[in-house]
Amino acid sequence: MAKKIIQKPRGTQDILPPDQKYWDFVVNNFKNVLEGCGFGRIITPTFEDTALFERGIGTSTDIVEKEMYSFKDKSDNSLTLRPEGTASVARAYLEDGISSWLQPVKLYYINALFRYERPQSGRFREHHQIGAEIIGDPGPLRDVEIISLICRCFKRLNLNSISLQLNSIGCQACRPQYMRSLKSYYKDHLNSVCEDCTRRYEKNPLRLLDCKEKACRLVAENAPQQINALCPDCHEHFKTVLEFLDDLSIPYELNTKIVRGLDYYTRTVFEFWYINEEFGAQNAICGGGRYDMLIESLGGKPTAGIGFGVGIERLMLVLKNEAGILVPELNVPKIYIAQLGGAAKKQAFMLAQLLLDNDIPIASRFDKKSVGEQLSEASELKVPYAIIIGQKEAIDNTAIIKDMYTGFQETLPQEKIVSEIVKRLS
Repeated sequence: MAKKIIQKPRGTQDILPPDQKYWDFVVNNFKNVLEGCGFGRIITPTFEDTALFERGIGTSTDIVEKEMYSFKDKSDNSLTLRPEGTASVARAYLEDGISSWLQPVKLYYINALFRYERPQSGRFREHHQIGAEIIGDPGPLRDVEIISLICRCFKRLNLNSISLQLNSIGCQACRPQYMRSLKSYYKDHLNSVCEDCTRRYEKNPLRLLDCKEKACRLVAENAPQQINALCPDCHEHFKTVLEFLDDLSIPYELNTKIVRGLDYYTRTVFEFWYINEEFGAQNAICGGGRYDMLIESLGGKPTAGIGFGVGIERLMLVLKNEAGILVPELNVPKIYIAQLGGAAKKQAFMLAQLLLDNDIPIASRFDKKSVGEQLSEASELKVPYAIIIGQKEAIDNTAIIKDMYTGFQETLPQEKIVSEIVKRLS
């Protein structure tokens, strides 16, 4: 009886070679923009002390309550696979002495994240995220810098069907009063909302506003808005953000239902939506905001911060859906090496190494296919040149360079092949 083939766990994926060009297109464009803006890369552990996320994200959030992959190690320590990136960066900021660097600091990361949630198109239990943080400056211009940076990245990806959704959720000074008015409103509507929202009413009332259930969205339509209850400082902060976005001609929509799902957010919060009928009326592909209380909650001094995260798999899905976007191919072969016979195979293999030493990407087959079959494969790969070494060429120590577009062939000594190929490809 044949053994059962082991399959990948639900909610995970294999990113295969044909998709690597989308991955590289997303990652390289974000890296170039981030590093050009002075961000340095940080790599944090895949797992952390569970308490980091409980204190940083909040025990009443969906992530901590239902979605974290937590386990005990052999020393009975409670550890958790990283469900988001900001808390780990904040921990490193305190533990590794980054707080003593010239402030503010700009850090970015490319991480795998883990959340036990229902898998959907473009959403996985293990997914990958590009994120960036500016820590140490409470000023509104940092909010604008982060948002404009993301817009620049999307522009380089040639993504135009993007909508910036923007809100302010206040601070510790003005939010408590708003929370009281929000709970007062929902008190009369608890019979009309879902089970999760009934629980959120007690533990995390802000999340009532962004529930996706139809009945809950109808209730939220008439809920009081935080933006109308901001303290003078938060009002001025948000006003400045909007003014600079206007000056930069960055379009946005004020959306009072954007609250984000983590307790550490304060003041400016935002999401970028991909607008496409096939994906639904709205699809968040990027989100972030300000977190001026996070560092303090982890044991540091009061330190402002703002950041964002964008899902790589989600962006790959969007790029595939946009027929007009040409994603560059990876380092495709420029030369196909065809050979026939034992001596020719050895010479072709050695020639291949010389071409690779000169950073010339190649393709070749060293099994028993005929030269005709090999050249057919070269045509399918659309390489500009093929190098052919048959039995006669192996004896003469020569090789044939064939132009795959014109069919023109030229025989040269093997020691001149590399320099000739370099000249033709330059």
